[in-house]
Amino acid sequence: MSERNDEEREFDIKWADGAEHKEPSARARMLAARWKENPPGPVPFRADPEHRGRGRRSSWVSTVVVLGCVAAVIVLLGYINYRTPY
Repeated sequence: MSERNDEEREFDIKWADGAEHKEPSARARMLAARWKENPPGPVPFRADPEHRGRGRRSSWVSTVVVLGCVAAVIVLLGYINYRTPY
């Protein structure tokens, strides 16, 4: 009977979640050890515009490209439907 109680206690998730001290994950321990010797520098929330790669395009260019693609698909589907005999 005591063996069954031990198994229930071992796999009781509520009991495990209620523990006062939780061991950090292996990755957290690794990063803590690495940052103790060499702390990371500050990282901005957003990258500077010159670091974005292609540069910043205005939003209307993206809108024109998307609408152009949609129009091309509509024309292509209309052409295919026109050429297909019923």
